[in-house]
Amino acid sequence: MATEIKAPVFPESVADGTIATWHKQPGEAVSRDEVICDIETDKVVLEVVAPADGSISAIIKNEGDTVLSAEVIATFEEGAVSGAAQTQAVQSEEKVEQAAAQTQAGNAPVVERAQVQDQAPAVRKALTETGIAAADVDGTGRGGRITKEDVANHQTKPAAASATPLSVAVGERIEKRVPMTRLRKRVAERLLAATQQTAMLTTFNEVNMKPIMEMRKQYKDAFEKRHGARLGFMSFFVKACTEALKRYPAVNASIDGDDIIYHGYYDIGVAVSSDRGLVVPVLRDTDRMNYAEVESGIGAYAAKAREGKLSIEEMTGGTFTITNGGTFGSLLSTPILNQPQTAILGMHKIQERPMAVNGQVEILPMMYLALSYDHRMIDGKEAVGFLVTVKELLEEPAKLILDL
Repeated sequence: MATEIKAPVFPESVADGTIATWHKQPGEAVSRDEVICDIETDKVVLEVVAPADGSISAIIKNEGDTVLSAEVIATFEEGAVSGAAQTQAVQSEEKVEQAAAQTQAGNAPVVERAQVQDQAPAVRKALTETGIAAADVDGTGRGGRITKEDVANHQTKPAAASATPLSVAVGERIEKRVPMTRLRKRVAERLLAATQQTAMLTTFNEVNMKPIMEMRKQYKDAFEKRHGARLGFMSFFVKACTEALKRYPAVNASIDGDDIIYHGYYDIGVAVSSDRGLVVPVLRDTDRMNYAEVESGIGAYAAKAREGKLSIEEMTGGTFTITNGGTFGSLLSTPILNQPQTAILGMHKIQERPMAVNGQVEILPMMYLALSYDHRMIDGKEAVGFLVTVKELLEEPAKLILDL
């Protein structure tokens, strides 16, 4: 029985999406709830699964096509795989066998063409963009076909030492043009809007990380054994910011037109880098979370971001954001507001510096902090007071734990 396969119902904040990858082609056997297609929106990648055992009879929306909420993207045939599908599978396997035979015969260029042509459009695009030869990638798909994940995994492998260096023509100027992903375009739009629509200002301070580092060194093993989560620095920053937000509610507010919205809760977004770009999943009610819950939540979000599994709900909302450029070695930066929020805290690299302490010079692990804020909503006094509070709570973590 033929049925329609439709795109998921998008939330109101998502207008449309793009077909990113068809994991199954017409005629290929699929099992119920098996992922057959990925749809990329400006926030997340949504998976479309098979409604039953059977096969796709026709693809209506190809890779790269724009789709609307609940729009039909393919038709599906329930039941056994058709004879045409079996023929297609046999032909695919024969192609792989022929390519392997040509490899043994030393006909590498023919193999390369066969391997590239036998891949899905998204895989061909990934190979072209990365400049990776299909023959160099270990395919884990059906019949040895290469998947997008195989290309990504190949990029992360350390390069093997080559006996002969690559020959590059002297003076050759190479460039390539690739379209922005929907996520990258959306990030660009939001960042540009933040700089144009807000009176953004940044204030700086620095924090001595030695107390937290010593506490972490002393208790990290016991913490992980007890809670099953690694004790990092982010939980201290999240809890310190939560306490500072209580004392400076304007920093936790947002602007909606001519209205100011003061939030009576603390939902802190934590910027996470992924292959698709920067995403900001939100920790809800951080005032009710303990350190272990914060660390577990951040770890789970980071894993989901790497796998492209974050949901729209997990990245919606937020009253304040923390971003950590220090993980990439940034010593100082000015973070851009995550609208409609009115403030964002930037963490940076921990670096030993000579500091004057009680008239003596000590070498201390220091971190620069940057608070960008919307001056329309937050005055300098409040911004500086907030950042000083965060600094004091981090330098004396006992105050944070004892609620002093």
